This record gives sequence, C-alpha cells and structure tokens, in this order.
Amino acid sequence: PTDILNKVIAIRSAKLPDPAITPNAGSFFKNPIIARAHFAELLQHFPTIPHFDTPNGDIKIAAGWLIDNLNLKGFAIGGAAVHTKQALVLVNSGNAIGKDVLELARHIQALVFKNYGIKLEAEVRLLDEKGLVSL
Repeated sequence: PTDILNKVIAIRSAKLPDPAITPNAGSFFKNPIIARAHFAELLQHFPTIPHFDTPNGDIKIAAGWLIDNLNLKGFAIGGAAVHTKQALVLVNSGNAIGKDVLELARHIQALVFKNYGIKLEAEVRLLDEKGLVSL
C-alpha cells in the first residue's frame, strides 16, 4: 500500500501545481454525466474521448479531456489561466482577480457547450460579497 500511495503522489505531483507555488483551486469542473445517446453522437466525432459507464446507464466524461481537446492549456484571461499540464485546473499566474477566474471559467463552459453540447458544472464554490456566485 505504501508503494502505491507513493506512486499516486508522484503522478499527481507531476501533473498538478503545488498550491504553495502556483495558487489554484484544484479540479475546477466536475466530470459531466451525459445520456448514452448524446455520448454515441460524440463518439462519432471524438473516438478517443475518455468515458466511464455509470450504474444507471449514463456516461461520465472526463472534463479535463474536453478542455484539453479544445487546446486550452495555457489559455489565460487576465491573471487566471488553464494549467499547462492539467486542463482541469485553473491557476493564478500571479495577479488574477476574481473577475478573471469567473471570465475564464465561463469562457471554458461556453466553448465546451458549443463544441460538445455539454454544460460543465463548477466543482469549486465561489463566493463574492453577495454570496455564492453561479457559474
């Protein structure tokens, strides 16, 4: 078990930014679950799309793949950027403000919806002075 744990930590460390060095919120979007019919349509255009069957027959899609397949790694709005090694992680490149993160997240959501017909849901909870921010 210790060897497996150390290997998992090494893999994650190689792909994910250290929050002490590059501020981030970890995985920003949830992996979406879509209907099998929708998946069948996507599979015709994207035969390598990573997916997993769910117990109820729907399909879970890797959100990071959807973002990466749109070549968004490294894409930035203001000081917020898509991590260059893991597309599911949004990072603060040093001077991001909340507006940058929201605009980047909404931009990603719009592109994913336009290209795949999938609405990405934020995994992180964002708060402003008025309360929870909707994405």
